[in-house]
Amino acid sequence: MIKRRAFLKGTSMAGVLALSIPEIVQAAMPKAAGIKLQKGDVILFQGDSITDAGRKKDDLNFNTPNSLGGGYAVQAAAEMLLKHPDKELKIYNKGISGNKVYQLAERWEKDCLELKPQVLSILIGVNDYWHKHNGKYDGTIETYKKDFRALLTKTKASLPNIKFIIGEPFAVKGIKAVDESWYPAFDEYRKAAKEIADEFQAVFIPYQKVFDEAQKSAPGVYWTYDGVHPSLAGAKLMAEAWLKAI
Repeated sequence: MIKRRAFLKGTSMAGVLALSIPEIVQAAMPKAAGIKLQKGDVILFQGDSITDAGRKKDDLNFNTPNSLGGGYAVQAAAEMLLKHPDKELKIYNKGISGNKVYQLAERWEKDCLELKPQVLSILIGVNDYWHKHNGKYDGTIETYKKDFRALLTKTKASLPNIKFIIGEPFAVKGIKAVDESWYPAFDEYRKAAKEIADEFQAVFIPYQKVFDEAQKSAPGVYWTYDGVHPSLAGAKLMAEAWLKAI
């Protein structure tokens, strides 16, 4: 009986947790912007370590666990492939740890344009601030905006029918790397990402609000282990927000 009660309690808690993530996402993102996936679409995830998530750089395939890494990209990809087997989607992850916008630009021909994606998801910006904050980079918020706009303009010129998804740079205050000294400067990068998304008619994912809402259910350290990189639960949270946005 004791074992049975423990099992029932465990399954009950699992049910509560399963419901909590959609509710968190719904609270942060009340309206879905919408992208209609078409048969044969190439979907490309781009960004820094949050997107990279330990992917195998020598695996050039699409739709494989090694090539997609262990973060939100593989979780979002798995859900899309499960729900849309008829669409023959090709999903790539080309995020690279440590990247800032100018480093995306340096590898853009090979890691984006040659793949000819119909849907391009970019999450970039935390390193543009973080590396400046710790003295390893001299770029400013104006550099970030200029480089980001130039990258999207170039992409649109080459792939005029591309659909953009832009993720908001986010941070969870009070956990390891992220402290009060980040603010208010870091908020300017979040604001810039939203402005650029609007300019390029991109779907915008408000990740900061998603993580803020999530902390009403569990402390920040549950969702990110250093204030920037998501935990397993945080990656699932991001994937759910991404899927909700499209």
